[in-house]
Amino acid sequence: MEKYLLRNTILDLLLRIDQDNGYSHLLINHEIKSKHIPVKDEALLTEIVYGTIQQKLTLDFYIQHFIKGKKRLQPWVQMLLRMSIYQMVYLDKIPDHAIIHEAVEIGKQRGHRGIAALINGVLRNIQRNGVPNTDLISDDVERIAVETSHPTWLVQRWITHYGYEITKAMCIANTTHKPVSIRVQPLLINRDEAMAILQKEGIEVRPSDFSEQGIIIEKGNIMKSALWKAGKVTIQDQSSMLVGEMMQAEPGMKVLDACSAPGGKVTHLAEKMQNSGEIHAHDLHQRKIKLIQQKMEQLQLSIIEPKQADARQLHTMYASESFDRILVDAPCSGLGVVRGKPDIKYSKTENDIAQLAKIQREILDSVAPLLKDKGSLIYSTCTVDPTENEEVIKAFLTSNPEFNVDAHFFEELPTILNESQGITPYGLQIFPQTYNTDGFFLTRLTRHL
Repeated sequence: MEKYLLRNTILDLLLRIDQDNGYSHLLINHEIKSKHIPVKDEALLTEIVYGTIQQKLTLDFYIQHFIKGKKRLQPWVQMLLRMSIYQMVYLDKIPDHAIIHEAVEIGKQRGHRGIAALINGVLRNIQRNGVPNTDLISDDVERIAVETSHPTWLVQRWITHYGYEITKAMCIANTTHKPVSIRVQPLLINRDEAMAILQKEGIEVRPSDFSEQGIIIEKGNIMKSALWKAGKVTIQDQSSMLVGEMMQAEPGMKVLDACSAPGGKVTHLAEKMQNSGEIHAHDLHQRKIKLIQQKMEQLQLSIIEPKQADARQLHTMYASESFDRILVDAPCSGLGVVRGKPDIKYSKTENDIAQLAKIQREILDSVAPLLKDKGSLIYSTCTVDPTENEEVIKAFLTSNPEFNVDAHFFEELPTILNESQGITPYGLQIFPQTYNTDGFFLTRLTRHL
């Protein structure tokens, strides 16, 4: 693809994500398909887009240092500078002179000579003198926010909850890549067999400590594996695999998954049940039900019945004490998956967190009567905020005295998690930096009537 066209495509994509608060991964995939981006350019496009979004606040700090009078730039100029500086500072694939030349040419095409001169001046200055030293920022909160490109309110919130050191480590981890992990479909292949096949295909792997079905991909593209194409493995983060491991779902049971899409956890449950029993899977959005169906078909599982429903209304659809197991993988802020979806950290607010906690409580209150005596309920989120995690569970237990946190839950965690710093009386908080996974919370409640 002609280099200016590729850079213009990247710039347009970044502007769309920024202005529309779009989901970056969906827009990137759509752009690659619709513009027929050559395979050789896909990786560069993805790297620049994700990296520029991930480091947005850091890049803006650098830009402001070189703009006289702190004048306001047009959005496309600001974004062009961001993506160019990202390449100069964080990548070594393209020479600085080529990055500067292409940025200046785009500046001429989209603006005028004055804008092109400004772009050239900023980038040449960085080429000669480097970027400003963030060590000179005296305020701890501001320094972490700038260095790791997290909103100041979010850094302060995490420091209040977890302290400075955990917050700093979490913010740093959120700017790094984590390895892909996959789950084998044990009714079709066991982990040892799968790992042997992957290694023969040239994919470097190691077993996960979180799940006996989990494999970590150290190097290689799992999508090109014969196992992926045959539906014998699926991509799932290690932390998410804990849900299936800790659910204790057995063949023949009747299970409810209240917030099921896209289907990773519910298919894991079906595998644990050896594809025997009933799983009723629901999601608020009808279009997402298709994702569950696709995942079922891919993994050759048949006991899941996906239907659209609001999880807050499930008590009107089923009789009391209908289910042996219930999973509430609640809608949440997603602040545990920031490194895979970096736009999340800029779009969420404290008010969003409060509103989500209210919805989470409503879902738990709706499904609680549906659990059988001595049944188990797993509550999980992919966030690291106590308001959506421990505080939700604490409030639920206060108003539902027949429920309690299952003491055996902590005993049955994988050995690697036994001494986790995220263990509290209400469950397990996994931080992204500790095990190089998504940030994740889960707990198991039992009911005694």
